Parts: sequence; structure tokens; C-alpha cells
Amino acid sequence: MRPAVIETPRLQLRRMTQDDVPALLMVFGDPEVMRYYPSPFDASRMQGWVDWNQRSYTECGYGLWALVLRATGELIGDCGLVNQQVDDLPEIEVGYHVRRDFWGQGLATEAALACLHYGFTALDRRRFVSLIHPQNLASRRVAEKVGMTLRRKVEWKSRPTYIYAVERTATSEDKHRISSYPPDPRNCSPSGRARGR
Repeated sequence: MRPAVIETPRLQLRRMTQDDVPALLMVFGDPEVMRYYPSPFDASRMQGWVDWNQRSYTECGYGLWALVLRATGELIGDCGLVNQQVDDLPEIEVGYHVRRDFWGQGLATEAALACLHYGFTALDRRRFVSLIHPQNLASRRVAEKVGMTLRRKVEWKSRPTYIYAVERTATSEDKHRISSYPPDPRNCSPSGRARGR
């Protein structure tokens, strides 16, 4: 089994490889999952997605990680941290995509909480955002469950986008929720030098 970067009670998050393309395509090739993207991915674009994340692991120490069920070893999506530019300002986004047959089980929330914990502790970052289409109610609920609040609406990449955010100075209740799925400390060392862009 490939080493995990982060572990939760039900999930492992590990680096993607090109061997993951067929399983990831079951997520990113699904029109329903990709409803708020310009189009579903084909195999070539999926390979490019993996390449992009592998570069991010090397350059930043983080990226979107493959989302794997601990019980079965099955890859069911991705979740992680992504450098973005919003209104010419650098942000780190918590992103998540889960295969449709696993929706409604709290897996995106569990993974996103773990990524926030990793970002606040292992990476020592102070703020994270999620960039969500206003009509994507499921993703908005995940952001709210992990302690993020809606800050503003912008045009981002020519699309209406809600910016949800959480800072390290969140309320004690939010901090408790963020720490409710702590990754194993043995797996919390960034694999590269983390830096903003």
C-alpha cells in the first residue's frame, strides 16, 4: 500500500500517480459530479490533472491527494490543498471531489477537516478558502460543516463563485470541529517546502 500523507478513521489521503487515472476518471468523467465544471474530464485531461498535482507536491509540499477508503483500498476521489489566485491575491483552497456512489456519507467533510488540520498544524498556515459555484449546495454544506463561512461572491475564471473561508483565529467550536479528525502525527510532515504563490 502506498504511504499516506493524512489518515482519518475511514480514509487515507496519499499522493496521486498515473496508475490512479482510471479510478479518478470514474469521478471526474461523471457529468453529475462535474456539473459545475465546464465539462467532464477525458483520459488526457485526467492525466494532466495528476501531473499538475504531482508538480504541486514537489513545488509546494501539498496538492490534491488521492482519497482512498481504508477498509477496502478503493480510490473514491481526491481532497487536498491547492494554490489559487483570487482577485490577484494568493489563497490556499481546500478542494474535494467524491465519487457519486459515495455521496451522502460525510466522506468529503471528513477529508476536508483532516486537510484543514494538516494545513493549520503541519504547514502552519493561517487561512484557507473553498471556491464554490453558488448552486453547488452540497459543496457549500461541506464548507460550512468544516467551519468555513461565506465571505463574498466574485467572478472567478469567468464564473460566479462564492468564497468560503476559515482562519486560524476561528471560534473554539470551529477549532474543535477542525481537530475532530486529526491525521496521524507520523504522517504530517510536508513532503516538500510549503510556500504560497
